[in-house]
Amino acid sequence: QVQLVESGRGLVQAGGSLRLSCAASGATFSNYGMGWFRQAPGKERVCVGYISGSGRSIVYADSVKGRFTISRDNPKNTVYLQINSLKPEDTAVYYCAATLRQLIASGRWADARQYVRWGQGTQVTVSS
Repeated sequence: QVQLVESGRGLVQAGGSLRLSCAASGATFSNYGMGWFRQAPGKERVCVGYISGSGRSIVYADSVKGRFTISRDNPKNTVYLQINSLKPEDTAVYYCAATLRQLIASGRWADARQYVRWGQGTQVTVSS
């Protein structure tokens, strides 16, 4: 089973940018679709986007379109989340998650139950 480790946590001022990384090991990375989730204090964990195993298909939650970019480098076994124009409401713990299912076709990419492995989470704090 794939193992995931996020990095890139930080305290950033509003308007700034941040790139989170999620390094995978223990399995063929390109077999896994990858989702990025976030959980703000006192709120449910929500999906901000998903990238297919090949990297050719990417979807985003409406709330982050235009500011968040997901990419992956399969030879490096890493998926990225670039966040631009950060807002205080982006403050959350961010998680990457892996799935072997084809979630774009099923429309279930935002469903946390579809993912089999999760990273430990990384804190992003945006100051106003």
